Amino acid sequence: MLSRVLDRYRNGEISRDEAACEIEGLRLEQVGDFACLDLGRAVRCGMPEVVLAEGKDPTRLAEIAIRQTESAGRCVITRVNAEQEAAVRAICRDTGIGMEYRDLARVIILFKENSPHVSDGVVAIITAGTSDIRVAEEAKVIAEEMGCSVKTAYDVGAAGIHRLFPALKPLVDADVFIVCAGREGTLPAVVAGLVDRPVIGVPVSTGYGYMGQGRAALASMLQSCSVIAVVNIDAGFIAGAFAARIAHRGVPP
Repeated sequence: MLSRVLDRYRNGEISRDEAACEIEGLRLEQVGDFACLDLGRAVRCGMPEVVLAEGKDPTRLAEIAIRQTESAGRCVITRVNAEQEAAVRAICRDTGIGMEYRDLARVIILFKENSPHVSDGVVAIITAGTSDIRVAEEAKVIAEEMGCSVKTAYDVGAAGIHRLFPALKPLVDADVFIVCAGREGTLPAVVAGLVDRPVIGVPVSTGYGYMGQGRAALASMLQSCSVIAVVNIDAGFIAGAFAARIAHRGVPP
């Protein structure tokens, strides 16, 4: 693929800047014999490389995160446990890299640079209950890292539907809505029936007994008669990234 980019530049089909951008999008960097960093993802896809901490050895996770930050300027790590957080914090002290830990979201942000540039894209995030906030906060971090402004309204669930209407008022200018709900997962369909913007439903792994742990919420959202998109159970990262892409599309160049 690299040779094709160079051939196109040589033949005058693309400019030097266009060739440089395409080459940047192909950047890979090996970390030992256990990881390969995709450093060109932001150029290719418009979103940063995000490191999933789940299942990773804390020491190796810290090494991956530091290499990513040194190469790209920032690194986002999701689904972090206490042991992993301690390992990353220790190596940040040794290297001088900045670290922010969002405990509700279980997300670490490492940085050598300032915060990401904020566009005019606005993402609204709503939760049915307080148990859904952990997933909503993961979505919020990702949308912010992709340059969006984020507005939130938490604990406005369908069991007390009168709470929803005043909560929606400050959110009406959003480009897209993320709605997180567990148990029976009603809220995304209700919101989609009230707003004229795209709605992303996020089923959350709450609820017990038959079809508990988010399965009933997922099934309910998939059966919605309102027009919504639905991501997997607890998929805050996917919801945040998808919402940011939608929000950016709605911003004039």
